[in-house]
Amino acid sequence: SGRARSCVGEQQPLPLAPPLPLVPPAGPGRAAAARMAGEFHLRTGKLVALLNGNRTAKRNKPTEEFNHGLAMSREPLGDGQLFQVRIDRKVNSWSGSIEIGVTALDPSTLDFPSSATGLKGGSWIISGCSVLRDGRSVLEEYGQDLDQLSEGDKVGIQRTSGGELHLWVNGQDCGAAASGLPPQVWAVVDLYGKCTQVTVLDCETVMRREEPLRTAATEEGFVGMELSDVVNNAILSAYNGNLLNVSLASPPDSCSVTSNDALLFHEKCGTLIKLSNNNKTAERRRPLDEFNNGVVMTNRPLRDNEMFEIRIDKLVDKWSGSIEIGITLHNPNNLDYPATMTNLRSGTIMMSGCGILTNGKGTRREYCEFSLDELQEGDHIGLMRKSSGALHFYINGIDQGVAATQTLPTVYGVVDLYGMAVKVTIVHNHNHSDRLRRNNAIMRALSPDVGRRIFDSGDVEVERLLFHPNCGQKAAIVCEGRTALRPHATDDFNHGVVLSNRSLRSNEIFQVRIDKMVDKWAGSIEIGVTTHNPAYLQLPSTMTNLRSGTWMMTGNGVMHNGTTILDEYGHNLDRLKAGDTVGVMRKEDGSLHFFVNNVDQGLAASNVPSNVYAVVDLYGQAAQATIIDDIELPPLPDDMLEGNNQVSPCSLFSLTPSNDLRFHHLHGNNAVITNGGRTAFRQNCRSEFNDAIVISSRMLREGEMFEILIQKMVDRWSGSIEAVNLKTPSYLGVTAIRPEDLEFPSTMTDIDYDTWMLSGTAIMQDGNTMRNNYGCDLDSLTTGSRIGMMRSSNGDLHYYINGVDQGVACSGLPPELYAVVDLYGQCVQVSITSGSLPVDNSLSLSNVTEKSFPLHSPVPGITHRFHANCGKYVALQNDGCRAVRVHGFSHGIVFSMKELKPDEIFEVKVDEMDEQWSGSLHIGLTTLQPFEISCASSGLPASLLELRSKVSWLVSGAEVRRNGALQKQNYGFSLERLTVGNRVGVKRGSDDTMHVFVDGEDMGVAAAGIAKNVFAVVDLYGKVVSMSIVSSSTLEETESTKPPSMSSGSCSEEEEDLSPCENEASVFLATIEFMENHGRNILLSNDGHTATRVASYNQGVVASAQPLPRQLLFQIRIDRLNTQWTSSLSLGVIGHCPERFNFPGTASSIKRSAWLIQRGSVFHNSLKICDNYGPNLDTCPEGTVLGLLVDNTQGLHLYVNGMDQGVATQDIPSPCFVVIDLYGQCEQVTIVTNDIMAPGSDGSHLCCQGDVEKAGVVDGIKENLCWTPPPEVNPMKTCEYQALCARFKELLPLPDGYFNEELKCNLCYCESCRKLRGDEAYYKRGDPPKDYALPFGWCRFALRLNPRCEVTNVYKKWHTAYHGTCVGSLRRTLDHGELVSAGSASIFCSKQAKVELQNGYNDPEVNSVQEKDTVKVSLSPTMRYVGLDRFCPKIRFKDVRSQRHHQAQVAFQVCVRPGSYKIGPPSAGASESIDPRFSNNEIEWITKERASTVLYGLLVRVE
Repeated sequence: SGRARSCVGEQQPLPLAPPLPLVPPAGPGRAAAARMAGEFHLRTGKLVALLNGNRTAKRNKPTEEFNHGLAMSREPLGDGQLFQVRIDRKVNSWSGSIEIGVTALDPSTLDFPSSATGLKGGSWIISGCSVLRDGRSVLEEYGQDLDQLSEGDKVGIQRTSGGELHLWVNGQDCGAAASGLPPQVWAVVDLYGKCTQVTVLDCETVMRREEPLRTAATEEGFVGMELSDVVNNAILSAYNGNLLNVSLASPPDSCSVTSNDALLFHEKCGTLIKLSNNNKTAERRRPLDEFNNGVVMTNRPLRDNEMFEIRIDKLVDKWSGSIEIGITLHNPNNLDYPATMTNLRSGTIMMSGCGILTNGKGTRREYCEFSLDELQEGDHIGLMRKSSGALHFYINGIDQGVAATQTLPTVYGVVDLYGMAVKVTIVHNHNHSDRLRRNNAIMRALSPDVGRRIFDSGDVEVERLLFHPNCGQKAAIVCEGRTALRPHATDDFNHGVVLSNRSLRSNEIFQVRIDKMVDKWAGSIEIGVTTHNPAYLQLPSTMTNLRSGTWMMTGNGVMHNGTTILDEYGHNLDRLKAGDTVGVMRKEDGSLHFFVNNVDQGLAASNVPSNVYAVVDLYGQAAQATIIDDIELPPLPDDMLEGNNQVSPCSLFSLTPSNDLRFHHLHGNNAVITNGGRTAFRQNCRSEFNDAIVISSRMLREGEMFEILIQKMVDRWSGSIEAVNLKTPSYLGVTAIRPEDLEFPSTMTDIDYDTWMLSGTAIMQDGNTMRNNYGCDLDSLTTGSRIGMMRSSNGDLHYYINGVDQGVACSGLPPELYAVVDLYGQCVQVSITSGSLPVDNSLSLSNVTEKSFPLHSPVPGITHRFHANCGKYVALQNDGCRAVRVHGFSHGIVFSMKELKPDEIFEVKVDEMDEQWSGSLHIGLTTLQPFEISCASSGLPASLLELRSKVSWLVSGAEVRRNGALQKQNYGFSLERLTVGNRVGVKRGSDDTMHVFVDGEDMGVAAAGIAKNVFAVVDLYGKVVSMSIVSSSTLEETESTKPPSMSSGSCSEEEEDLSPCENEASVFLATIEFMENHGRNILLSNDGHTATRVASYNQGVVASAQPLPRQLLFQIRIDRLNTQWTSSLSLGVIGHCPERFNFPGTASSIKRSAWLIQRGSVFHNSLKICDNYGPNLDTCPEGTVLGLLVDNTQGLHLYVNGMDQGVATQDIPSPCFVVIDLYGQCEQVTIVTNDIMAPGSDGSHLCCQGDVEKAGVVDGIKENLCWTPPPEVNPMKTCEYQALCARFKELLPLPDGYFNEELKCNLCYCESCRKLRGDEAYYKRGDPPKDYALPFGWCRFALRLNPRCEVTNVYKKWHTAYHGTCVGSLRRTLDHGELVSAGSASIFCSKQAKVELQNGYNDPEVNSVQEKDTVKVSLSPTMRYVGLDRFCPKIRFKDVRSQRHHQAQVAFQVCVRPGSYKIGPPSAGASESIDPRFSNNEIEWITKERASTVLYGLLVRVE
């Protein structure tokens, strides 16, 4: 009929009068002006688009840009006119949200700034809970925090006739924000940060009146509304009147009018109380010194049925006891406030802890299960005096029942900020969207239809149980809320709490499957329920730490509020394995039951309240869990079914057959059911071969195919799968599956009634063979095979192998049949497929590792698997060990199942190639976690070169790329040359480098600075069609075998010879500089790279202009100190853009999203969180270089003079900005970059540690510079091999004057040292560039340079080569300063000279001799050739230190002038390839010219 009735309470509401007219009727002109004012002006910020007749504003690129979202009203606001918008859409990418206000600037001529706080010339903007005038804060604590508003909330702005500015939030006037506004102002709305779209609501003129709020109910208005909106307005009305008198009437079209007589704190209060926020907030001063004198009271008596509610804003841990709340008869104007309200002996009722105190004495010890002492910051506490005189208390919106039956009508609310409680704020019920949501939940509990949308008859509402996005700090929610995991489960064992997204209904089971476990920790999954709403709960490290409203099953006990109430209960959760399920249910009678593998463990607790949320604690070994329910999932999209019968092995939730056949939860003792009932496997498959019978969940329909896919087999047993049909007695009926009546034997052949089965090639009935040599042999099936069975309409049973009918197996079968599978012998795991859909021949389990299902690999020795989430044209076979691209030339990306450990090689073998395509396999590492990939979204790109959602490093051909950008050319063996049988591997070294292996040979460092948590990634691209995993072990280095740290004084090959930096590194593309917005005593110079404090000792805070990228070291140098002050600088990061920030006097006063390192401590939001970290920054002298780096795990590192001080704090947000406080002694700092000189510097040293050049020189153009984090160094460790080589050199009769005195130029190329430096195997040098190999296994001693050489020209433009020699020729060669060819100068001479020259070569013009008299000198670009024994003869010597005998070889590293030599095959003759980088036809260089070589280093190798 369109009329609404009250469904709560017995009393019917009185008829409501129409709303009183707020202003005199307006004429057509005023109405038109109001309509125009209710639209946005056509001129807006550059990213704003107007829709809906200019009534909706939308910020474009919401995930890429956070500002430029200004919109203004079309016309100036009239007196009392409310300009109100509704928040339509928010995103979570940014901090901050909607900002609103007014400005005197005309939008027609305004040059719109990037944000509203940039408006000047008469602008008042409300941002968060601050009021700003012309960009400067004038009121810090005002109204409601706009950043906390949600989608659907309404916010408005109003200029009164008296020139005051008022903010309205959801119909509630927040009071005057400013005064003295000019008569003509335009409304301003800034779609900033999270807020991306708003819509203007009808603008009305609102006058402040004392009349109570009234609501009009018209049939027309009610019919056009959704019921939830009606209920919300009814609830608001209820809080202004009788809670039990709810009218489902429509709201007025005009904005709500509220009384000015709001509940506030009385100005007279306890001696330590400080009031703020218009007397809505009370805070106890000196909370660490005093625990009492914190009493506050309301400014007026409470009305009947009026809620007085506060929110706990701040607690301290120093004291026992906490907040107390209640009522008193005493007028605050006349009261002499006591130190604590429990000292008042008359007219007072207080709730303290979980009891009730009357006049200071306990009257009820156990009033409720919640204790006020256990509440946390953000919790709400309220009270209400009912019209009957009864007093009720509320905790987080839940009524705790009657605390006192009779109270006098005139009482004041009172709060005692005692002990831990420091700060509270009054919460007005109708001013918060969370209050509406909470009341909707209460109303739905009373009447299921209230507060819900009314659906059409054809609509079906599915309220699916999911995980709430608010989860523990070490947890993550993926797969559209179905799966929860701890991504770094081996690093931490707690902080993995997750809750359900809604409260559980009575008799509703919440059940999860354990997907993944780790072996590192003790303890495992815990499950239970809690009364705490996940949206407001500050999640503890583990749920057993929560002391209120929580019941948990942990191990085999049950805990309530952290206290054990049952010691021996049910199955021990610590013994569960991957694939097991656990569940919880609150029954209608309030009893709580837990379930393990669908088995009820019995009564765990009683009198559990309604509206509880399910909670799972991924603790200890439990690393991942997925919610199990019976909701059918959508079929695969059509584009994934094209052209083949194999589909992408995507996540569990995108690959679901469109039938309801499942395995029943009852089964044999060794069977485990998982994957929502679609997968069955036999646990302990190598020690148990039977007791693994599984049965279908329902009877088979006539003509219905039951088909399974064999996913895993082992080669330990004989025999394989046995598939049967089992007839169930007729008394089971058709209502449900009754496998309880079947006593599962060890094998199906032991059942001797109503059973038909196929075993091997035999057809059996009731355990007896009735036919041999049937058309198929089950023992011959392999992994990936499909077997199905169908009962036809005439009672014949047919078997199908891979979809092919094998003929009639037997006849005369009854219609009521259930499919049964015996996972016997070799068969370990099967999954139900659908006969109407293509079959996934891959591991169809989602988000699992090999630990997920404890099965041994069917391939001997293989430890790795491909992850099930992969490219859409990939099919996985052989238990995830083989990948096949089944269509096209792309979409073949596959990942390793788990993260690679340090120095662990992930290796594959090329199985099949298709020469019709070009291109080849790509391989590398990525920070993208495969389980984060959603196949329902865009999924993976077509090629690995396009994978840029997370940082990825890959090798394609002979190129190294990072996120698709070219980093290096001519790296190692080109993958384009791969053929069938070649093996390719990738390794993340312990020194954060990436190595690629071809046929087991290390191609050297491909990239450096690799993140710690990376997966191997391979792209089946182009010619390579299929591959198999062949890696078989993980290299675990002990502490004694790890490479020694490089000395801080050593230099790498790249640094020492100014050659290109081949290390892959993050490149800071933006110019590094300080932001123009800074402390008022700061002066920027040197193009924004130097900050100087010009006055006083504070107001010197400065921030970076750009966000700090991950893995980038941001460094500053202390230029000037003033010793007249004490203390010094501090530095850290902030999680919000400093462009609009009003910097305080010191950085330690920043209390929002700030992490600061000060002296030797770490602070977060002004609170110390870590002590004794790093050096005391107050003692750093001038010239000290300090740096900050945020790693890929969100850890903040401090660097002092290039030395990493370790992780200071975790969970740094992105983006973040560097902030530096030039405080006290520190007066000037300069950013240290590659090309920026400090003031007063001569520029002789421009590169900081870790700066190296990147690409080669092309046509004289200087290469770009890259900035890499400095390696960890330890000057206390040295290389024993280098020391041994040095002791051998000392035995040689060589003057010290031939060698470079700088020890840092002596490089050791042993395995440990070159890995630590990240050296690559090959580099380029010269003009034109020419490849050369580093002398791995040798030690180089740098030679003093010939002063006549043009060093720069030689190093840059000459090529690098090696020359083998003997010990007896060293002195002669060094005396000449270049390679000599006379006498026995070198065994590399192809022809002996006729005359021995005493003084080396003659001048170049004299060197022009006939060819027959010229002796050739041989060189090579690789020591693999010149290091052969015939060229470098070994000499035996005794080490003076160890007294052991060794063999040594010597050679020279030289620079050779381009064009002075010829390239040819080896003169020594070689049939096999000597170096994979060089063909044998170019392995030897012959020079005939004198003065064409420069000696560069002496090489020594000792065995």
